[in-house]
Amino acid sequence: MLFKLLPVGGMVIAFQDYSAFLGIRGSEWVGLENFKRMLTDPYMLTLVKNTVILAVLSVVCVFPFLVIFSLFLNEVRFQKFKGTIQSVSFLPYFISSAVMVSIMYTVLSPTSGIVNNLIVKMGGESVNFMAKPEWFRPIYIFLQIWQMLGYNAVIYMAGIASINGELYEAAEVDGCGRWGKMIHVTLPGISTSVITMLIISIGNIFTVDTDRILLLYNASNAATSDVIQSYVYRIAFQSLGFPDYSYGTAVNIVKSLLAFILVIIANKLADKYAETRLF
Repeated sequence: MLFKLLPVGGMVIAFQDYSAFLGIRGSEWVGLENFKRMLTDPYMLTLVKNTVILAVLSVVCVFPFLVIFSLFLNEVRFQKFKGTIQSVSFLPYFISSAVMVSIMYTVLSPTSGIVNNLIVKMGGESVNFMAKPEWFRPIYIFLQIWQMLGYNAVIYMAGIASINGELYEAAEVDGCGRWGKMIHVTLPGISTSVITMLIISIGNIFTVDTDRILLLYNASNAATSDVIQSYVYRIAFQSLGFPDYSYGTAVNIVKSLLAFILVIIANKLADKYAETRLF
């Protein structure tokens, strides 16, 4: 908490022409100039579009997949097999993004990767997936599912474990099979957890995995891989010239405000349609 709240005071540099040599007190005050610069930056539209597309894909594709995986995992009757699947799916959560991306580079290598070897054996041509703009988003989403699958399964499985067993017995008496019990008992039983996780996902809609983005980013796929966070990183820590901390902070403040508004909206909708609130 300390490391999250303490830097908030440094956001004042968004209203300055900040210089690391002069410090916050000595830097020139420029007011809203950095925010005006952001609004007139034509490249900002591309950054926002790429960020929103990735975020929407994360909510639309990743989120439902995680819920469905948990529902089907709960239906596995062999406990040893179920425990093995849960352990194997949870393991990638502890692996860093650098390692995960390195694995993908190895698997998708145009010269020695398993995927391209299969494509060539089937009569196709080798594809440099990592350099193709159209393949960046599918790779990013696949990595996100792979890394978050087990973690979210633990949360949903905990919710499933708290469901009253008598509800399943009543559903069985009413003629529900395994599919019916899954839809009419299990899914409503974890609706609180699902809505809470959905609100958190919406709150993070402008906060894509920066480490993963930077590791996958290259000049060839920049048209789809360059997002707000990677842009802020480059302008704040660029190797040529002086880093522009003030402009980077201004962009990040606007991004955070938009994310906060989305959380408020999602929370209001959750309050309207379910008995779940974050605050």
